[in-house]
Amino acid sequence: MALDLKVGDEVRLKRAHPCGGYLWRVTRLGADIGILCLKCRHYVLLPRPYLERRVREVARRAAAGEDSESG
Repeated sequence: MALDLKVGDEVRLKRAHPCGGYLWRVTRLGADIGILCLKCRHYVLLPRPYLERRVREVARRAAAGEDSESG
C-alpha cells in the first residue's frame, strides 16, 4: 500500500541523517519526493519506493491551510 503523504507532513525515518536528525518535512510530491531535514535544512530528492521503505512514522500531518513555504 502506498504511503499517503502531503506537502508539509513531517516524517520520522528509521535511520538518522549524519547531522543526527530523524525528522524530515515533505516539500515535493510525485514519482520523486523532496524532503528537508528539520535539523540541518539539507534537501534530498528520493524515489517514492525508496522513501516508503525508510519511513518509520508520519510524525505530524500538515494542517489543511498550512503554507509549506513558510518556516
